[in-house]
Amino acid sequence: MRDLLRVERIDGILLVGIDNPPVNALSQPLRAALLEAINDLSDDVRAIAMYGCGAGFIAGADISEFAAAPKPPALPDVCKAIEAAAVPVVAVLHGATLGGGLEVALSTHLRAALPGAQLGLPEIRLGLIPGSGGTQRLPRLIGMAAALDLILGGRPIGPGEALQLGLIDRVLDDAAPRVAALGLARQVLEKWIAPRCASALTVPEDSAALAAARTRAAQGRRPAPHAAIEAVAASAGDFDAGLALERRLFHDLRATDAHAGLRHAFQVERLVRHIPEARLTPRPVAAVGVVGGGTMGAGIAAAFLLADLPVTLIERDSAAAERARATIRTVLDGALKRGRITADRHTALLTGALQLATDTAVLAKADLVIEAVFEDMAIKCAVFSDLGRICKPGAILATNTSFLDIDSIAEASTRLEAVIGLHFFSPAHIMRLVEVIPGRHTAPDLVATGFALAKRLGKVAVRGGNCDGFIGNRMLSHYRKVADYLLIDGASVTQIDTALERFGFAMGPFAVADLAGLDIGWATRKRRAPTRPPEERYVAVADRLCENGWFGRKTGMGYYDYSGPERRENPQLAALVAAERADAAPPLRDFSDQEICDRYLAAMICEGARVVADGTALRPADIDAALLFGYGFPREQGGPMHYADRIGLDRIANRVRTLSSEAPHFWRMPPLLERLAETGGRFADLNQNKPQ
Repeated sequence: MRDLLRVERIDGILLVGIDNPPVNALSQPLRAALLEAINDLSDDVRAIAMYGCGAGFIAGADISEFAAAPKPPALPDVCKAIEAAAVPVVAVLHGATLGGGLEVALSTHLRAALPGAQLGLPEIRLGLIPGSGGTQRLPRLIGMAAALDLILGGRPIGPGEALQLGLIDRVLDDAAPRVAALGLARQVLEKWIAPRCASALTVPEDSAALAAARTRAAQGRRPAPHAAIEAVAASAGDFDAGLALERRLFHDLRATDAHAGLRHAFQVERLVRHIPEARLTPRPVAAVGVVGGGTMGAGIAAAFLLADLPVTLIERDSAAAERARATIRTVLDGALKRGRITADRHTALLTGALQLATDTAVLAKADLVIEAVFEDMAIKCAVFSDLGRICKPGAILATNTSFLDIDSIAEASTRLEAVIGLHFFSPAHIMRLVEVIPGRHTAPDLVATGFALAKRLGKVAVRGGNCDGFIGNRMLSHYRKVADYLLIDGASVTQIDTALERFGFAMGPFAVADLAGLDIGWATRKRRAPTRPPEERYVAVADRLCENGWFGRKTGMGYYDYSGPERRENPQLAALVAAERADAAPPLRDFSDQEICDRYLAAMICEGARVVADGTALRPADIDAALLFGYGFPREQGGPMHYADRIGLDRIANRVRTLSSEAPHFWRMPPLLERLAETGGRFADLNQNKPQ
């Protein structure tokens, strides 16, 4: 166990270096080693100095242990032992000091941080609260209001803010953590700095901060914020009683569906990195070109600029180029306002890193060019024909297409191996998903490059197969039909959207369609019309809206009317729906909110099963990642495939069988779902099959 610690004795100081790569996670062996080191002090030890080896102090708990029964020693016992040590304990924090790592630091008697350290309690993002004294020690150090802000927000802070709040006692000059820890301990022994015990401090109840936090928490659906507020409120009382309450609340939250879903969402973000091309070396990308400066192209350009990659953006004329510049400026203005970039960097990005042009010839030296023009095959092929002639050997030619065939686009370039799909989601500077879509002839290292770029941009890459719509939009095309069927069969736009928003979606399907632009879906439906199966039930309400020039928010009217301060249903929608209902065979009926959600999710899960079965997605986790990070699936539900596992695949299969009696073509049973339901399997079982 001591292999996880670097223990030295120097001049009465016990130096304890935490060495559990890659992030010093608080696994059970590390907890045991720490407890042993603290409890096994020799008489000559007069102070203990803790520091982290590698990239940080302690990045948090070992999340792989969360699903299993906890093994002793529990982290609260380790923290109690540190705080109760017979000699002063100091800690030097660098890199990531998060979650349980910060709780360990809070239990020491004096804390200092090196430049660049990140301190935080992000447990709320996993549907939990700090469970090892964080809700009790932190308020005693920085006050209830600041503690609530950090715990409920889950955001990390830097050394400057931590010092200002009182979370740490010193910000040190840049130095090796071991050297800094030894120096800090010597200052304590020489009485230059007085250590203190957080549990011995008192904090008055902050009624205003608690009331404001409770009001905010009431607006959400997750239980963790309410538990965090209750625990922090208890810090005004007896310390041991507060610790006991915190631990009970922590264990209660570990048993919730919300925690299971959020933990799964955290894990799939890492699982999707396991791709067949993972061992290949990504190509270097130092200069990026973007063709098309509309909403999507400008957003993609802004995302690369914010990742410190220079961008040359091509538009058809100077007026369009200036509109693109204005859009990018708005994005960068927002980043400046939020403190993400400095004023100097804001200026440098707009005046130096961003170049605009109307001639694609200037892209001759670009390492990567991303096409983001209108979703029309002829237009895209024309662009790639130009790029194939202009771009340097080895350049990556990427298309941002949402639906179209990557191979057909690649053929237009005559560089089959150089073309790949990089499908961003709008707004591209915010949405985290990027679908990486290789064609038949795409060079494998381009896939590795796509994943590396996504990581640099702070996004989640998912490898998808080259089919109409790839993973996300293929699924959307299927489950979106359920909303149309519900509308024609008796539900209203408002009821459907509201039911799904109550389930946890940020926006219902009709509101999302209005936001994206109804004309985009209209173009896709017209393209697919010749191959639409005659037995498919088709709802034309969206087509009628488009024929009236109502494309959603961009025109002020779609399913909803946006002319007032709040959205309301388009007053002419009822007539369009009534006309469509006149030709519908099923009689009108009422739907409960639960029925709406059940049908919508069953359709999503069915198509997800087919996407996995035919290899478009590598595993169910990739579908969960796509829907979580690109389509607003509620994070606490973990994704559609995780949700299906939780409620039971037999229940989903029975639901599909029942629904197939009213619409046999649409509600076809996916063989994979049927097999797993019959054998008691789960989609999660398929996540273990990592690509070779």
